[in-house]
Amino acid sequence: MTYEQRLSDALAAIKREGRYRVFADLKRRRGSFPNADVFSGVECKPITVWCSNDYLGMGQHPKVVAAMHEAIDMVGAGSGGTRNISGTTHYHVELEAEIADLHGKEAALLFTSAFVANEATLSTLVQLLPGCLVFSDEKNHASMIAGIRNGRGPKHIFLHNDLGDLEAKLKAAPIGVPKIIAFESVYSMDGHIAPIASVCALAKKYNALTYLDEVHAVGLYGPRGGGVAEREGVMDQVDIINGTLAKGYGVMGGYIAASRTLVDAIRSYAPGFIFTTSLAPVIVAGALASVRHLKESNVERETHQERARMLKRRLTAADLPVIAGPSHIVPVLVSDPVRCKAITDVLLDRYGIYVQPINYPTVPRGTERLRLTPSPQHTDSDMSGLVNALTELWSQCPLALMESLNQAAE
Repeated sequence: MTYEQRLSDALAAIKREGRYRVFADLKRRRGSFPNADVFSGVECKPITVWCSNDYLGMGQHPKVVAAMHEAIDMVGAGSGGTRNISGTTHYHVELEAEIADLHGKEAALLFTSAFVANEATLSTLVQLLPGCLVFSDEKNHASMIAGIRNGRGPKHIFLHNDLGDLEAKLKAAPIGVPKIIAFESVYSMDGHIAPIASVCALAKKYNALTYLDEVHAVGLYGPRGGGVAEREGVMDQVDIINGTLAKGYGVMGGYIAASRTLVDAIRSYAPGFIFTTSLAPVIVAGALASVRHLKESNVERETHQERARMLKRRLTAADLPVIAGPSHIVPVLVSDPVRCKAITDVLLDRYGIYVQPINYPTVPRGTERLRLTPSPQHTDSDMSGLVNALTELWSQCPLALMESLNQAAE
């Protein structure tokens, strides 16, 4: 048995399950999001993107683009190293101040992604707080799971958004032991929203820190884009907020916001921060412009929510299996990996609609789905095209879908 053979066997297993991932070769068109071009061999054709996490289209916003042009003209491309060596620039300092202000915290710390921020912060906290118990929602993101696992401390998984189960587990823990409750505000695959105030009340009762992942909420909720905690007026009750600059803000990067002492401890101890080259100034400048704009403007948030509500109504009216939820996430349940992949292939090839299939391990087996992300820029006409295409395809079996795909290719 060769190494290559073992790796080939592992890939073959994924392909047999129907969950092998194929990336679309896209080129976005500046100023015309959600329109893009997809490349397939020598062919290039226009498509409409329905699965971008650039929820508000801020990656195309004139202020963001202009700020990035200005930064690269002034300081060049790269950051020059880690933050500890030469990678701290005035852009980084300004953005951290804006993020701390956004969340009403004393300090913030930038990372190259929210995944890294979650992994580095959670693992480091567990190591800095001897005997620390982590209480983690069963639907937490892989980055939070990785951080908790890498901290090598004891953990308890509580049922999703289940306050009774969480309290039972907190009550059973020793009184004097450090505790962290880790959960998300918006769960990105189902669109559920956590009962943040109630979780914080339990944390206060049992002397636990709260760690809230607002990745799919920052920029999108609250009067200034501070997330669901801001919308509900409970930011001051949350100890640590994790967020991203790559979704609602449309650029790249992640962060935490918390007390000055906690941020300084992560800055000083977390390998995921210490040994990583910092974000390029041009990226930080774009994110800074996006954060500042969305602190002042509600137009994008209001239009985004209206578009999400409209799409849910239209899909429901077409009798398509939309998973109900209170957030902007629009999941359409397929429940089969092969059929899910076939639907997305036909959508792209025949209709010029780009949606990626969501399969295991992102979601549990048997809950495969399309995850639609309407933006303020999606028009009524875009929605009509999507709903009509899904209606035509929904009753077809995987074999018929693949025959449709082959006919389209011909």
